[in-house]
Amino acid sequence: MNEKNTTERGYHHGHLRDALIRAADELLAERGLEGFTLRETARRAGVSPAAPSHHFGGTAGLLTEVAALGYQELARRLMVAGESGTPADRLKAQGVAYVRFALDFPGRFHLMFRHDMLQKDQPSLEQATGQAWDALESTVLAIRGQPEGAELDAEGEAMLIGIWSTAHGFAHLTLDKKLARIDDCGGNEADMLESLFPAIIDTLWVKKLG
Repeated sequence: MNEKNTTERGYHHGHLRDALIRAADELLAERGLEGFTLRETARRAGVSPAAPSHHFGGTAGLLTEVAALGYQELARRLMVAGESGTPADRLKAQGVAYVRFALDFPGRFHLMFRHDMLQKDQPSLEQATGQAWDALESTVLAIRGQPEGAELDAEGEAMLIGIWSTAHGFAHLTLDKKLARIDDCGGNEADMLESLFPAIIDTLWVKKLG
């Protein structure tokens, strides 16, 4: 006979999925990828150890849903940051929003780019990733004087990838406390994010476009 504990029997299917995703997200936030286990996720959700595999097919399926949550939140922040101001202002605000997302959700951030641990063709992940990419692409189009929805040429694509890489690298340096030498010179994390990082975007991208 297939036995389940009382808590698990009380879940509706969708609620159980949501509870497992939430538990996995919280566990990642507390312990990082190194401390993540399906068993602990199930324990926190109050379900049987087999429940995560039953509903997600295993670790990769569950972590992919958490990564999709990360991209959804990143996309939301990038869209909000890109709503007002000049194209240059929007670009700098989006860069800051990207780094701040990494600082607010380090567990999600590290997971989102671990493609060896994710199911890359899962629709929820593909959709959320596309939304985040599109939010930044629309600002690059505006900076280059192209209409919304236009197709970026090779130079525009290079700019988009370069901006993403710059924000991503700065986020990692900040998370890893590699900017401590600058801290010793009188700066702090907030100052670097709000002033130094926009200055980097200005130097690398905005000023070159005149």
